[in-house]
Amino acid sequence: MALAVVVIARSRSLFTVIILGGAYSFLMATVLTVLDAVDVAMTEASVGAGISTVLLLSALYLCKKEEAAPHGRLWLPLAVSITTAGMLVYGTLGLPAFNDPAAPIHTHVVPRYLNDVMRETGVPNVVTAVLASYRGYDTMGETTVVFTAGVGVIALLRRRRRQKQDASA
Repeated sequence: MALAVVVIARSRSLFTVIILGGAYSFLMATVLTVLDAVDVAMTEASVGAGISTVLLLSALYLCKKEEAAPHGRLWLPLAVSITTAGMLVYGTLGLPAFNDPAAPIHTHVVPRYLNDVMRETGVPNVVTAVLASYRGYDTMGETTVVFTAGVGVIALLRRRRRQKQDASA
């Protein structure tokens, strides 16, 4: 995964970036599977490696194949990126250890979901209940974003085809 990120950062070919981004997303889905987050892994594989790659390749069809050379110094974006990364790392220092059974999520949230999910939602599968009921608006928003992106790409491709037909006529 680190090699894919380095090649993505150094590449000027947008096609290479899209393909490696899809490969990275697939590798991330594999990591999530190993961590027993199969539902998240399936979402990452289908949306990250699948739909996103197809949408980006469709958008690339409408654009130039190479990234434009930068016009100025890149110190400001680099400084912002390093500052953001530092703040994110600093923010993780206060989190409980990975798989800590005494973490607040394991002492408050998880027992409630496991004990009350059937009574509150009527859905016997806890993962489905969390995604479809407790986080229903979030899931609906994610679906809306993917649908809107797909419609946008289709609209752009139809417009380009129409322009080609007008030019040939």
